Amino acid sequence: MRPPSLAEFRRWQEASGGRVGIVTVAPEHPGSVEYIGALAVEGVIVALGHTAADGDQIRAAVDAGARLSTHLGNGSHATISRHPNYIWEQLAEDRLAASLIFDGHHLPPAVMKSMLRAKGMDRSILVSDSVAVAGLAPGTYKTAVGGRVELLPSGRLTLLGTPYLAGSAAALPVGIANTIRHAGVTLAEAVRLATANPARLLGLDRPDGRGSIRSGATADLVVFRVDAQTLELTIDLTVVAGEVVYRREG
Repeated sequence: MRPPSLAEFRRWQEASGGRVGIVTVAPEHPGSVEYIGALAVEGVIVALGHTAADGDQIRAAVDAGARLSTHLGNGSHATISRHPNYIWEQLAEDRLAASLIFDGHHLPPAVMKSMLRAKGMDRSILVSDSVAVAGLAPGTYKTAVGGRVELLPSGRLTLLGTPYLAGSAAALPVGIANTIRHAGVTLAEAVRLATANPARLLGLDRPDGRGSIRSGATADLVVFRVDAQTLELTIDLTVVAGEVVYRREG
């Protein structure tokens, strides 16, 4: 972690052809408010995360244009003050949406339910935090971020030899199932957290955009079935811009 640099951001945008759309900032660093304001003017979504900021610093960041909390409750210290702390401050800040990892390992069920209730259905967004080893068999792997990691039979991904998480190995349908299972929401509501809500945050919810099924919108569709007992989601068909790109065998 280091203070943000607008010059560095400009290099990112030039190298990527203008594709940087979300940047996570720890707002306690000097120059963060000016950095956030500059990115917000350019339409980049600034998120707060991996931070030790106090309440005043979080409010200043939001005043400057920050709009999102990155995987709230994770990327955090193992031990923090009961209150105040940066988790409570972000939960209470109504101008921040929150991305949440509901893979069953990053947040306990009670925390999942509490955070979703605090943020509400409109400001909560499911993210997977999946890394390159997602979907592989249990074992030890080397990753670009984290180095040596171990994927346990339970699905938990840790830095080798430690209890610390190294990302997630679960796909987003696992998060949808866990939202239904632990947060007391319906399937339709859980799907909304992974579709319409992120589309709205990203400004893609226009009539010809993404995140909803309606005439004229981009035909990005996933057809799936749900096991009523296990809540496991099985993907049958994936359509991108009206073209079938995946069809389950059988």
